[in-house]
Amino acid sequence: RTFMTHGQSSKIVVCDINESMLAEGKRRAVERGIEGYHDGISLEFQQGDAMDLPFESDKFDAVTIAFGLRNVTDTVKALEECHRVLRRGGRFMCLEFSQVQNAALRQAYDAYSFNMIPIIGQIVAGDRQPYDYLVESIRKFSDQPTLKLQMQKAGFEAVSYSNYLDGVVALHSGFKI
Repeated sequence: RTFMTHGQSSKIVVCDINESMLAEGKRRAVERGIEGYHDGISLEFQQGDAMDLPFESDKFDAVTIAFGLRNVTDTVKALEECHRVLRRGGRFMCLEFSQVQNAALRQAYDAYSFNMIPIIGQIVAGDRQPYDYLVESIRKFSDQPTLKLQMQKAGFEAVSYSNYLDGVVALHSGFKI
């Protein structure tokens, strides 16, 4: 998740429950020369659980999450936490794998996902299991209308979503009004 605040200067806070993921993010920031403070924006890394965010209420202007919400055990609780830490007028955006809309394309995508992705994972990473999990977690995650309802239940308003690649990926957006 990425949290942003604006004011005299801007701050981006990268938050993840997994310390090794945060370490990789820090390594990449250093590699790209954007660690610490860069071009008027400070970049911080904070370990935290999406269902119990370690931030005060009404702190951030924007909260984003990409390809991670499906890994949270209680989606609505995580969404409520994102809503809690947003300031009024703040925007939440979630980019996540979703439900392919066209039945024929969905069938082809499922065949590819279940048959090829784990094999590619085995060849490239030497481990099939995480890629089996990836495919299963995508299939079990909420479809676009359900995630929209979950966001509304968590308190977001003006909730909308856009499909990309016919719904292979969807971008959901909502505001704290």
